[in-house]
Amino acid sequence: VGAETSTHSLYMGRDKVENEDLIKWGIPEDIWFHVDKMSSAHVYLRVARGQTMDDITEEELEDCAQLVKANSILGNKESNVSVVYTPWSNLKKLARMEVGQVGFHDLKLVKKCKVDKRKNDIVNRLNKTKSELYPDLAMERDQYDKDNRDEKKAIYREEEKVRLEEERVRGADKEARSYDRIMNEDTMVSNKDMAKKYASFEEAEDDFM
Repeated sequence: VGAETSTHSLYMGRDKVENEDLIKWGIPEDIWFHVDKMSSAHVYLRVARGQTMDDITEEELEDCAQLVKANSILGNKESNVSVVYTPWSNLKKLARMEVGQVGFHDLKLVKKCKVDKRKNDIVNRLNKTKSELYPDLAMERDQYDKDNRDEKKAIYREEEKVRLEEERVRGADKEARSYDRIMNEDTMVSNKDMAKKYASFEEAEDDFM
């Protein structure tokens, strides 16, 4: 589900247990949303590879904020509710925390937005376009990591190919310059020049030795 013009996807756990799975098996492109200082659903907006939460549109931000507010028992009843959002990688889960509870590694990466009131047209649209799925989140994360590794290997192979070709060109150029120096007429000595310098072949040979 998502904004009508969005190419991104929204995920929401049905309960605390599913929230734990989403916390554990998220990916770097997931942006986490929650009503601030209240119990609410955990909503994730998954952006495209290479994008960040700075790439979220105003429409997507409002969709996510409305969704977490609508799925908060207390927040749904109140006006001027604050919603916090941050990259999945900024979520901190400690062993002593309760199920579904999280903290943050860096508060500077946590943003807030205000929801004045519930907008039923947005909430109804999101509810109508939602799909109930039961994905294997661990398997999806493994596949994501594998795709990342394969992409990095491909980039490395291409960079190595370019490096070797540049090295080959530099070597060929160096060899050509070295040959040019050897064959430089200014440094070459002819038999005529040798005859002018030495009276005999024996004298030239002795000088060479």
